[in-house]
Amino acid sequence: MYRKIEDFIKDWKAEEEFTLKLFGSIEDEHLLIKASDNTRSLGRLAWHITQMITEMNHKTGLLSEDALDGKPIPKTMNEIIDIYKKYSDILVKELTDNWSDEDLTSSIELYGQTFEKRKVLSMLLKHQIHHRAQMTIVMRLQGLQVLGIYGPSKEEWTKFGMEPHE
Repeated sequence: MYRKIEDFIKDWKAEEEFTLKLFGSIEDEHLLIKASDNTRSLGRLAWHITQMITEMNHKTGLLSEDALDGKPIPKTMNEIIDIYKKYSDILVKELTDNWSDEDLTSSIELYGQTFEKRKVLSMLLKHQIHHRAQMTIVMRLQGLQVLGIYGPSKEEWTKFGMEPHE
């Protein structure tokens, strides 16, 4: 749980880098392909991650509006990347300008429940990680190469001259 805004921002920026790495590995031709009826497309997942930055932070009062609400999935991954970067930077600025470390223990209502602000920040970060993990599964189902995030992927083990873990 976060005690300092600076700690969240450090984690957010690290996860932003991982998210952009994953987003950047996806070609536009794969954006709208669904691996099955029970999965979202890579474009939908990437867009959902991006939209949650504005949705959750509008609901917390950090953003004056939810600028991405109801917007369709952009046609290219580069568009999603640019929008993700823009709102990620805005989130960091608004958080730095408007919340203090002491604010993190105050409570706000979000999705019909009451949470401490530090829990909301943790939820936002974990939400992004969760959907990135879903994206790697969809990538595998489509036969695409997956990049390592927290360690080498199967393909990267081979590049290192090692047997991938099963």
